[in-house]
Amino acid sequence: QVQLVESGGGSVQAGGSLRLSCVGSGYNVLAHSNYCMGWFRQAPGKEREGVAGVYRGGEPTFYDPSVEGRATISQDNAKNTLYLEMNSLKAEDAATYYCAASRACGGGGQLAYASAWSRPDTYSTWGQGTQVTVSS
Repeated sequence: QVQLVESGGGSVQAGGSLRLSCVGSGYNVLAHSNYCMGWFRQAPGKEREGVAGVYRGGEPTFYDPSVEGRATISQDNAKNTLYLEMNSLKAEDAATYYCAASRACGGGGQLAYASAWSRPDTYSTWGQGTQVTVSS
């Protein structure tokens, strides 16, 4: 059974940077290239939203317009770790960040995942979340 554990959250000043990590256990979801991986976030009173996604094996990658150009999703297959790096942080980036894994990847290939990556119901396995606060 796949388990995901996020880390790297904390308090960051506006304009600063952070790197979140998500380590998989129970099965090397990244090295076997069977899973699509995503980063989501949820602020208090708001719905969970997709931040970035990556198809099986590490590419292609997808980003929400709100973080395009400021975020990079990457993975280290040997370490079974998914990363999310963000810079130029804004107050609206404050949220609990979750990583998620999907074996079905939207039910098809890359084209299907391109349409499905940002939907929470695409993913069957979730981490517990790591909180990010942004101070001015």
